[in-house]
Amino acid sequence: MNLDYVSKIKFGLKRYKTIATDKATSRVLDGSYNSIYKGRSMNFDELREYVPGDDIKDIDWKATSRSQKVLIRQYIAEKRHNIMLVMDANRRMLAETKAGEEKGEVALMAGGTLGYMVTDNGDYVSGLYYNNDKMERSPFKTGFLNLEFLLEGYAKCLNPKNKSELNGILKYIMLNIKRRMIVIIVTDIEGITKLDSSLLSQITMVHDVLVMCVSDSDIYGKKVYSVEGLEYLPAFITQSKSLQKEQQKIQAKMEKEATIKLNRHGIPWVMVDSEVRVDGKIAELLEKNKVVN
Repeated sequence: MNLDYVSKIKFGLKRYKTIATDKATSRVLDGSYNSIYKGRSMNFDELREYVPGDDIKDIDWKATSRSQKVLIRQYIAEKRHNIMLVMDANRRMLAETKAGEEKGEVALMAGGTLGYMVTDNGDYVSGLYYNNDKMERSPFKTGFLNLEFLLEGYAKCLNPKNKSELNGILKYIMLNIKRRMIVIIVTDIEGITKLDSSLLSQITMVHDVLVMCVSDSDIYGKKVYSVEGLEYLPAFITQSKSLQKEQQKIQAKMEKEATIKLNRHGIPWVMVDSEVRVDGKIAELLEKNKVVN
């Protein structure tokens, strides 16, 4: 099969190269991401220069004295990470972002890019999303073919009849998946506000959870298609300044509610507007994860 999504992601990473703060790399675990595995079950890899945030216990003092630079021992984890992509396929994802791109496409590239990075590390990647009322799950596997199947499956679930929400997926994870995971939730602001707080409490006790939130378009002065009504909104709505202000108030209220909810559970998150430079947003998310942990 053609790796269409994987190829597109690879091209974007090759073009921008923004994922690491200290060097260009797609190895997302290199100093960017706290492992869910504790302790020193790791193999020595190489020496590198110290950067703020590194553990001082890893400083190689003999090498430091010889080079006149502070050098630390870098390790490779013996265990692979388990990455679960929880992708929101609700019909809201057919709407547009602030940048005028389809939310579902941005969600696909955001989750897919992070999936590409960890696949490049040899980690296990799985995915969960609803195909209308039926939950679809891709198994934990390595390799880009697995990631392509996952992304293709999600793309096929994006349709006007899909009214699914994510709470069913969170329940499924807690009841059926025993392995420790890093759970990446890709949704929008409304999706976050609908997440059940008790489920978030349960899942964050067991797993690391991060959220990539796809932004919502405004309506003012634009040709806007209503996903709910399956029609374009009339001009008296899209060009009304009073309705624009009302919409802005509603969006601000939802964003505040979402922020409070995620902060309460210690879940780092970022807002994504576009497919362009999505790797930079992932870098921002991982930096936030380092602070939280």
